[in-house]
Amino acid sequence: MLSSEVFSESVIEIERLLRRVSFIIKKRGRDILKDFDITTPQFLALQVLRDHPGITMGELCDKLFLAYSTATDLVDRMENHGYVTRQRDPEDRRVIRLFITEKGESIIGEVITARRRYVDQILKELSEEEIEQLARSLEKLNSLMRPQNV
Repeated sequence: MLSSEVFSESVIEIERLLRRVSFIIKKRGRDILKDFDITTPQFLALQVLRDHPGITMGELCDKLFLAYSTATDLVDRMENHGYVTRQRDPEDRRVIRLFITEKGESIIGEVITARRRYVDQILKELSEEEIEQLARSLEKLNSLMRPQNV
């Protein structure tokens, strides 16, 4: 069923461009990961573990929308690479908590640096004023969207 809503040309164009830029950045980010010893799901999991140290496997599953068995395999591979550790909770020995290691932190930093290098190359095509305006506009858009937990 098609929607009967009518949107301005600006809304249509901005939505299309945001979708396209998001796709390009996501694809370039995946390409960058190929240069490192890490997969996209592992990188996403490392970011979650960096932002939420000590979460349980169940909490990681919820945040990544993964089945428990899939997350277990993912964490097993990351642990074998030295990116994460499992530690028993001192309060409840049945609970296993997940922590990112220094090696995991390091690879996140390396990947983000490579991503920023890519953005820097693109932004060199813009004037300083255009870059500042883009940053202000994206910050405002981000702040408007943030309350919706998107």
